Amino acid sequence: MLPSKDHRLNKEFVSPTVNKQAFEPPAVHSNLVKHLDHTAVSQRANLIMAEDTRQDKRASFSAITEHNTNGMARTSAVASSKSGASKKLVIKNFKDRPKLAENYTEDTWLKLRDAVGAIQNSTSIKYNLEELYQAVENLCSYKVSPTLYKQLRQVCEDHVQAQIKQFFLNMELTESLDNLSFLKRMNRCWQDHCRQTIMIRSIFLFLDRTYVLQNSLLPSIWDTGLELFRTHIVSDSAVQKRTVDGILEQIELERNGETVDRSLIRSLLGMLSDLQVYKDSFEERFLVETNRLYAAEGQRLTQERDVPEYLHHVAHRLEEENDRIMSYLDQSTQKPLISCVEKQLLGEHITAMLQKGLRILLDENRVAELALLYQLFSKVKGGLPTLLQFWRDYIKSFGGEIVCTPEKDKDMVQDLLDFKDKMDNVAQSCFTRSEGFINAMKEAFETFINKRPNKPAELIAKYVDSKLRAGNKEATEEELERILDKIMIIFRFIHECGAAFTSKLEGMFKDMELSKDIMIQFKQYIQNQSEPSNIELTVNILTMGYWPSYIPMEVHLPPEMVKLQEVFKLFYLGKHSGRKLQWQPTLGHAVLKAEFKEGKKELQVSLFQTLVLLMFNEGEEFSMEEIRAATGIEEEELRRTLQSLACGKARVLNKNPRGKDVEDGDRFNFNNDFKHKLFRIKINQIQMKETVEEQVSTTERVFQDRQYQIDAAVVRIMKMRKTLSHNLLVSELYNQLKFPVKPGDLKKRIESLIDRDYMERDKETPNQYHYVA
Repeated sequence: MLPSKDHRLNKEFVSPTVNKQAFEPPAVHSNLVKHLDHTAVSQRANLIMAEDTRQDKRASFSAITEHNTNGMARTSAVASSKSGASKKLVIKNFKDRPKLAENYTEDTWLKLRDAVGAIQNSTSIKYNLEELYQAVENLCSYKVSPTLYKQLRQVCEDHVQAQIKQFFLNMELTESLDNLSFLKRMNRCWQDHCRQTIMIRSIFLFLDRTYVLQNSLLPSIWDTGLELFRTHIVSDSAVQKRTVDGILEQIELERNGETVDRSLIRSLLGMLSDLQVYKDSFEERFLVETNRLYAAEGQRLTQERDVPEYLHHVAHRLEEENDRIMSYLDQSTQKPLISCVEKQLLGEHITAMLQKGLRILLDENRVAELALLYQLFSKVKGGLPTLLQFWRDYIKSFGGEIVCTPEKDKDMVQDLLDFKDKMDNVAQSCFTRSEGFINAMKEAFETFINKRPNKPAELIAKYVDSKLRAGNKEATEEELERILDKIMIIFRFIHECGAAFTSKLEGMFKDMELSKDIMIQFKQYIQNQSEPSNIELTVNILTMGYWPSYIPMEVHLPPEMVKLQEVFKLFYLGKHSGRKLQWQPTLGHAVLKAEFKEGKKELQVSLFQTLVLLMFNEGEEFSMEEIRAATGIEEEELRRTLQSLACGKARVLNKNPRGKDVEDGDRFNFNNDFKHKLFRIKINQIQMKETVEEQVSTTERVFQDRQYQIDAAVVRIMKMRKTLSHNLLVSELYNQLKFPVKPGDLKKRIESLIDRDYMERDKETPNQYHYVA
C-alpha cells in the first residue's frame, strides 16, 4: 500500500520508508539509505543551527536597535522617574514587508531545478544544500508554493518518463537479458528512484511540511515519487509482466531446492506492495501457480510415499512457505497461501491417507507421526471428524479380534489391558486429550467387548482372582492396585448388571423421596421452636445396604451446626424409635454467602470446604496444621479440600508458596480479589479413587446376582406351567432374562434347583420337569 503523508511537522528530517508508515526506503539498500540519512540529517542540523543563529540575531537586532527608515521595527524604553523602577519595553511590527529582488523567483527555481537534475543524474550538486533549503523556504514564505510544487512534480515526471523511454530504447538488449538479470536491472532502477526521491525531499522539506501538509488533496513529495514510478514504469504491461514472471520463476526455483537471491525478491515484492499493485499483479498469479504445483505434487507423492514420509514432507512444505512469508512475501498472502498448501497436500487426500496408513501407525505405535497427523488434520476442513471415525473403526476392529478369537482367550484380559493403555496413550499424547476422541474410544470399547456375551466378564473375574491370590508375589501393592483399577475400567464396558443392583438403585430413589417428605415435616417442626436458627438445614436419610459404605469421620462442626443436628435427631427419633442415625460428613454440602472486592457471591461447597472457609471469619491466615487441628479433617482429605479451594479453577484461597499440590507448612489466606462471572459458584471437591475392595466386591456380586436371577426365573416359570419340557423351559428363560446366558449355565442352574427340591424330573421322560409345591 502507498504510505500516507508525513505528519511529523515539528521533527527533524527522517528518511522516508517504503511499505511502512514512517516512509523509509526499501531495506535491501539499507547501507546506502543510512549514508544518505546521516548526510541529510547532518546538513539539516546545520541548517537548523544556522536558522537559530539568524533568528537570535534578528531578535537582538529588533529589541535593541531603533530604526525609523524602511518601516523597520522600533523599540522604545520608558523609564520610571523613580529610582530602581522597572522598565517597559515596547516592540512594534514591521510596517511594510521586505520585497524579493527582481527575478529572484525565476533565478531560484533554475538553481533548484539544476540541483534536482544533478540528483537524478547522479552528478555533483553545484550549490550548498543549506542554501537550497533556505531558497525553498524563502519561496514558500512569499506564496510561491503552488507554482513551486507543480514545477517540481513536472521535473520529476519528465525524468521518470525518460526512464521508461530508456527501457524501450534498449528493448532488444532487455529482451536478450535472462529473467534474473532483468530483475536486477529493475531493482536498480527502483532503488535509484527511491534514493533520488529521498534527496529531493530533503531539499524541498519545507514545502512538503507546510504547503503540501495543509492541502489534504495533494500527495506528499514521497507519495508523488511513488505515484509517478507506478504510473509510468510498473504499470506498463510489458515491464510488469516481465517483472512478475521473473519473481515467480525465482520462487519456483527455490521450491525445487535451488538457492536464490532472497533480498532481490524481497525488494521487488516490497516495490509492488508500496506501489499498490502487489495483489492484482503478483498475488493472484502466485496463488494460481502455487495451487497448480501442490495439486500435482500431492497426487504424485501420495502414490509414491508411505504415510509417515508424506506427513513429514507436508510439514516441511508448510514450514518452507511460512519461511517465505517471513522472508519476502507480504503478510496478506499468508492466509490464502497456507490454505492452498493445506488443501492440496492434505484436504484432497484425507481418506486415502487414513486408509493407507492409519492402521500401520497405530499398530506400530508411531506416536510422533500420529501426533503430526492430528496436528496437520486439525488444519483442514473435515480432517478431525474423518480421523475420529477411522480411529473408532480401528478400535472396534482390533478389539473385536481380541474378544472374538477363542484361541486368544488365555491372554484376552492382558491383551485388553495393553490395548487400552496403548489407546489411552495415543489419545493423550497424540490427540491432545480431545474429549471427542476419548468418548469415541469408550464407545468403541463398549461395542466390541459386548460382541461375545459372558466370556469377557468370566475371564476378567478369573484374572482378578488370580491377581488377588498371587498378592505381593507378582507385584507390589501399588502395582496391584493399578492393575485392578485398569481391570475395573474394562469391566464397566460390559452390559451385565443384574436385579440386585437394580433393586438397590430403586432403594436409593425411594430414600430420596422419603427424605423430601421428612424435610417438609421438619421445617414445620423447626418453626415451632422457641429459638429458630438462621441456618437452613436439609437432611437426606440413607438406608444402609442401598448405598455404598462410607468410612465414618469425626470433624469439628461449628456450634450452630451441632445444635441443629441435635434438633433434627430429637425430631427424627421421636417419629422412628429404635432407629440409629449416623452422620456422614463426607456427603455433606453447603451454600455459603461470601463477600469479595468484586461484590457478593454464593459458594456451593462440600462440608469439609465449608469448615475450612469459615475459619477465615476468625483470622487472616492459617497453616495447614492449624486448619487440621481446628476442623478435625483427616490429613489426606484436608489436602484434597485445600487443593480444591486454592489450586483449582475457582481459587477463593491463596496458597503460599504457590503450587498445584498442598504440602506441609503451606499457609493459606482469603483471596479478596477473587472474580467470577457467575453469582453462584460450585467448587468441586477433588474425589478419591474407588477402592480395590469396592471393585472386587462389585465384580463378585454381579456374578452372584446373575445366578439368583436365573433361579428366580426358572421357579417362576415352573410354578405357572407346573410341567414343562427342557427345550420349552430354556426358550421361556431366554425370553425373560435381559442378559446373555449360555445353555450350559442354564442347565447347571436347573440341576441346582432339582437338588434343592424346587422341581423334579419326570421318571419316564427325563427331559420333562415338574414343579414341586
